[in-house]
Amino acid sequence: MSKIVLIGGGSASGKTYVLNKVLEQIPEDKIAHISLDDYYKDFSNLPFEERCKINWDHPKSFDWKLMVGQINDLKNGKAIEKPIYDFTIHGRSGKTEIVEPKELIIIEGIMALVNKDLRSLGDLKVYINASRERRLVRRIERDQRERGRTYESIIEQYFSTVLPMYEEIIAPSQYYADIIINNDGYRNKSIDILVSVLEMMLEEK
Repeated sequence: MSKIVLIGGGSASGKTYVLNKVLEQIPEDKIAHISLDDYYKDFSNLPFEERCKINWDHPKSFDWKLMVGQINDLKNGKAIEKPIYDFTIHGRSGKTEIVEPKELIIIEGIMALVNKDLRSLGDLKVYINASRERRLVRRIERDQRERGRTYESIIEQYFSTVLPMYEEIIAPSQYYADIIINNDGYRNKSIDILVSVLEMMLEEK
């Protein structure tokens, strides 16, 4: 049976950064990675302009049934066919990815610690913390570079939905975490501690 590691935290808090640091120290053949972004609901029936108005930072925007079902399958040694989300169109790409179970399944996303059914599958729960200012700067840089968005649209979305949902829903989920990593741009030992814990989990049979 695979072990599930949940990594949550606010948008642009550095979840992917932490994951990449983990992968530098643990062989990739031991780890499968799932981004919860791929489990946004399929809103392809809506015009693009309407999809742009959706609150993507609310739990109702996620396909929890599919997500929890597939992660449960991975935990029990079954391969899954995961959807692939496309941020440039605010919808599923129509493509899928086969994910094979490995010893550790790392589930990363803003909602990783929010949903009770998902938390129940987690063998380790991690929360990545960063200041509001740091998260905003990182989000502007990322969305302009990777998602082709304008500065104005990023700022509008951040203050209308991203920040309110963070304060109401995401931030409180840190209380479910076994480990909290402060990732505000300065060096600390927290990622090394996480790697040590993951190595111990791999040694357990």
